[in-house]
Amino acid sequence: MKWVNPPVAYMLHAGVPLLLAAGVHLPALHDGDVSRIALEAYPGLLARELIGARSYKSDDPRKQTDERLLARIAIVDALQEGRTRLRLRLQLHAGQRDVLLDDGSGDALDAVLCLVQAAWSTTQPGHGLPPRVDPLEGWIVSA
Repeated sequence: MKWVNPPVAYMLHAGVPLLLAAGVHLPALHDGDVSRIALEAYPGLLARELIGARSYKSDDPRKQTDERLLARIAIVDALQEGRTRLRLRLQLHAGQRDVLLDDGSGDALDAVLCLVQAAWSTTQPGHGLPPRVDPLEGWIVSA
């Protein structure tokens, strides 16, 4: 597990105790309150489906370029038009769209990409997880 870029190990060690303390249900991993489901989503998975290897974000304001803005536009357009294998259409008003496009860090768009993956999971048997999930590895929803 990586500790930087992205810090998956840190996220795991910081996040899992909070999820367990909250009593949420982690399908295939930990029984909890089934009215509150927690899933692992990976925004880059859906983003790459839509724009390939193009970069759409940077934490460094100097690297928040027009090319990255165009990539965010392509992602948001595809989500709004339902042009993903998940076949969901994202509904936004103009102000929401502007927030997603204007955030060069991509944090807002990453949250929406995860939201779309989570929404898709609600339409799938077993939240879209395969029949068997390695309890040490888990599963990324929509993978």
